[in-house]
Amino acid sequence: MAPRDDQVPVLCRDCLWHAGGGADERCIRCGSMRLLRHPELDSLTLAHIDCDAFYATVEKRDNPDLADKPVIVGGGRRGVALTCCYIARRYGVHSAMPMFKALALCPQAVVVRPRMDHYAEVSHQVREIFLAATPIVEPVSLDEAYLDLGGTETLHRRHPAATLAEVARRIEREIGITVSIGLSFNKLLAKLASEMDKPRGFGVIGQAEAEGFLAARPVRVLPGVGRVMAAKLEADGITTVGALQRVSRAELAHRFGAYGAHLAELARGRDDRRVEPDREAKTLSAETTFESDLADADALRTELWPLCEKVARRLKTAGLAGRTVVLKLKTASFQILTRRRQVKQLTHLAEDLYAVAGPLLDKEVAQPADGGPKTRRRFRLIGVGMSDLAPAESDPIRDLFDTGHVRRAKIEETIDQVRERFGDESIRLGRGLAARQRRR
Repeated sequence: MAPRDDQVPVLCRDCLWHAGGGADERCIRCGSMRLLRHPELDSLTLAHIDCDAFYATVEKRDNPDLADKPVIVGGGRRGVALTCCYIARRYGVHSAMPMFKALALCPQAVVVRPRMDHYAEVSHQVREIFLAATPIVEPVSLDEAYLDLGGTETLHRRHPAATLAEVARRIEREIGITVSIGLSFNKLLAKLASEMDKPRGFGVIGQAEAEGFLAARPVRVLPGVGRVMAAKLEADGITTVGALQRVSRAELAHRFGAYGAHLAELARGRDDRRVEPDREAKTLSAETTFESDLADADALRTELWPLCEKVARRLKTAGLAGRTVVLKLKTASFQILTRRRQVKQLTHLAEDLYAVAGPLLDKEVAQPADGGPKTRRRFRLIGVGMSDLAPAESDPIRDLFDTGHVRRAKIEETIDQVRERFGDESIRLGRGLAARQRRR
C-alpha cells in the first residue's frame, strides 16, 4: 500500500526545508513550489549530476547578449554541433548533429567556437563543489559525474538529497550555470533519473519502482546496448526493457553469453558498478575539423601546432605528463588514421608534442590517395593527444646537458603566464598565426 502524502518525505530545493511528510503544494518556509517528494527520498545516496547544455550555458553566462538566442557550440559548416542550448533544441538541433543540418533547422542560431580550455576550468570549479559534498566523485566527462554520498549525513547534518540540492544551489550562485540531478541506489537509475526533468531537474528513482520505471523504455537505455546489440534484440522482438524483463536470465545467457546474464540484471534495475573516485585519465587530446579539406603539409602543420599547445596546457593544468604522442587524421573519404610514437621521457611541453607529431603527419601526407601514386590525400580533420599519462612530478631528471629542454620549458612557462593574465589571444608564436587567420 502506498504511503499517504503526509507520510512521504518532502524537501524544498530552494531553502532546503525538510520534513518527514506533508501535502502542501508550497514550501511552508519560503513559499517555493520546487518541492521534492519521494517515499525513499531519505534513504537514497547515489547520484548522477549533469550540467545543463554545459558549453552553451557557459557561453551564455559569459555573454549575456546570447541569453535569449539559440546558441550552437561547434565548428564551421564542416564540423558538428558539440552541444546547443535549449532554445536551439526546440528546432530539432541536438549534439553530434552535422553543422549544416543544425543550421538548416535553425538558421538564426548563433554559432560559437568551442573553448575547451575554458570549459575545463569551469568543470574544475564544479568538481570542487562536488568534492565539498563527498570525496567519492567519479567524473564521466567535463559536464557530468557520479557521486556517492553514503555516510555524509553526519558530516553535513542533512540527508544526501538535501546536500545535493545545496550543491545545485552553490553551482548556480557561484559559477552561474545549472545542473540536473538524478538520485537513486545505483548508477544506471541515477543516470536515467538525471534526464527526467532537465534543465534544473532533480529526479528520484527508488528501489520499489525500478523495474516498473524501466519497463516502458527502449532497450538502448541500458549500458552496453548499442546499435548492434539493439538490432539483435529487436530481431527477437525485444524492443523495450519490459520485453527483456520477460526473458529469463538463463535464456539471455544462452543467447549472448556473460553479457546476456548481465543484461538480465540491468533490465531489472540491478547494477553493482561502484562509484570509482580514483579513475585516472588515460589520454588528453584536442582536434579540429577544417572548413575545407587540406592536403598541403605546411597547412596541416600550421593546424597541428595550436592543438599541441592546447594539449600541453591541459596536461600542465592537470599536473600530468605523457610518454606516447598520438596523431589522429580523418581523410576526405572519412577514413580515420591513428598513429602513435613514444618519446624517450615523460613530457608536457607543446614543442615536444609537435616535434613528434609533425614527422608522423609528414609521413601520412606523403602517402598517395587511392586514386593513384600522383593523387594527394586530402584530410578533413586533425587531432593530437598524449597517452600513457603519469603525474608530472614523476618526470625523471633529464640529461644535465639538455639545455634545449630547459629553454623550451622556460619559454612555454612564460607564455602560459602571459596568457593566464591577459587572455589566450595575447601572445602567439609565428606558426600559430596562420591557423588563426585561416579560420577568420
